[in-house]
Amino acid sequence: MELRKDPITRSWVAVGQPEEVPPAPEGCPLCPDHAEEPRPLLVLPPQGTWQVRVIPHLDPLYRIEGEPRRKADGIYDNMRPVGAHEIIIETPEHNRQLAEMSDDQIDCVLSAYMQRIQDLKRDMRFKYVTVFKNCGALAGEEWVHSHSQITATTFVPRRILYELRSSREWFLQKERCVFCDILRQEEKRGKRVVDSQGEYVALCPYASRVPYELWLLERKHNHVFEQPRPGSNRRNLAALLGRVLRRLAGVSQAYHLVVHTAPNPLHTKGELLDYWKTIADDYHWHIEILPIVQTRSKSYSIKEVYFNDLMPEQAAERLRQVDPSG
Repeated sequence: MELRKDPITRSWVAVGQPEEVPPAPEGCPLCPDHAEEPRPLLVLPPQGTWQVRVIPHLDPLYRIEGEPRRKADGIYDNMRPVGAHEIIIETPEHNRQLAEMSDDQIDCVLSAYMQRIQDLKRDMRFKYVTVFKNCGALAGEEWVHSHSQITATTFVPRRILYELRSSREWFLQKERCVFCDILRQEEKRGKRVVDSQGEYVALCPYASRVPYELWLLERKHNHVFEQPRPGSNRRNLAALLGRVLRRLAGVSQAYHLVVHTAPNPLHTKGELLDYWKTIADDYHWHIEILPIVQTRSKSYSIKEVYFNDLMPEQAAERLRQVDPSG
């Protein structure tokens, strides 16, 4: 397998077959009977019965060994799929989903997110670290057992590049963070705000791509998810995330969740170099949740034009009416 770059969209595409991997054990490979192998990268809490366990992916898309060796193929570029691919096992209980966990348990999962991002960003080869969760069959989850995944790549995903460029342009024009501006206006008007706790807010974005799309943001500016601001209480974020997921359970059993944070500051070559001049001021970490409520979607019926038949204002109102107590 190799990574190839589309010279027009600047997207990297993995093509070919991954390397052969040993057959998975019988039963659920994420349950405690199997979770000792392979050796865990992180266990929380460190002592006693584990609640969260992070292991290398059993069939990784990216491999940690070696260098990318980016090279030209005529006018094109390709490189080896160097990176990291990990599984965050969110609970030892096979049938317990993230939305059903306590605030403290969700806080432990978020702590695992932060610790693994921090660790992977110490590797100067990696430009970006992504945390994502595919929940439900329609979202393409690999196992029913509640889990998230982390990938570290030698490139920045296209969606993040769009955000970085737009955030930088907004800051150069207005000397303000676009995400902070969005949050201030949304809270002032209130129509699309779904819930809040402490310094964190959940809202349906103005141009929602799918019905019930949600963003979770921190009111105080911070560009890196994995480094909380002094004085911030991440348990409030855990509580808000739990309520939001329970609200979503009333309208959808499947969703994609992605943590958007700043790229790796240790890798300042090429296309990232310009961003470090203002990124601490212009970018703002956030969590995006895209529920799946239709088996057939028109989102890409016109390339790159999303179609959403539910107004975000209506979505926010319906979600506010859902009892988040579960």
